[in-house]
Amino acid sequence: MIDLHCHLLPRVDDGAQSLDEALALARAAVANGIRQAVLTPHVHPSRYANTRVTLTPHFKAFQMVLRDENIPLEIHLGGEVRLELECLTLLGQDNLPTLGGWQGSRVMLLEFPPSQIPVGAMKAVEFFLARGVVPMIAHPERNKDVIRNWRAIEPFVKAGCLLQLTAASVCGMFGDQALTTSQQLLEAGWVTVLATDAHNLEHRPPVLAEGRQAIEQRYGEPAAELLTQVNPGLIVGAR
Repeated sequence: MIDLHCHLLPRVDDGAQSLDEALALARAAVANGIRQAVLTPHVHPSRYANTRVTLTPHFKAFQMVLRDENIPLEIHLGGEVRLELECLTLLGQDNLPTLGGWQGSRVMLLEFPPSQIPVGAMKAVEFFLARGVVPMIAHPERNKDVIRNWRAIEPFVKAGCLLQLTAASVCGMFGDQALTTSQQLLEAGWVTVLATDAHNLEHRPPVLAEGRQAIEQRYGEPAAELLTQVNPGLIVGAR
């Protein structure tokens, strides 16, 4: 399987806080059946001042350690971009990390604040799309506006955005509301990718296999493969 959203890169955000923790997460990911992962540190200028340029040396160093430790996890550098004005500037500077490609455009993992879909979010999405960048909206099933009304995300899907669900959500690990919202989005056919959003072993472990199993039980094996292998493979393969 391929994980397009995880926080394994150590000491850059609220994910792995040490190299040992990052290596433990990488080993857990491999044990869970993950063979490739796009590392997606928060790009959140008001909190984590990460950019493609500043993250690259950290990524290369971690990549070398994985090889030295013989951990069979192929990694790529991406980012989870919080919707802030500064990120529009970073895009203009070609300094936002992306996940890969989709139908000839680059794919960027875009995060809304958990409490809401911000005013002006559609304008920002249109800004990205006009510049050949397709936003993949991270974990919409955990956004309070979407939980209240799952169709609140529909205009973004119609505009061309992709959606990424959290594997733990479809397993019920984020509670009944996130589970129900996940099922509504899946049944609408709007979901592109299932990913872990793994942060640590204790509370946010990589559980992509469990998420895949939940999808397979409810929607069938082809749907599970599409969300954990086929679509992620297309995106990573277009890097």
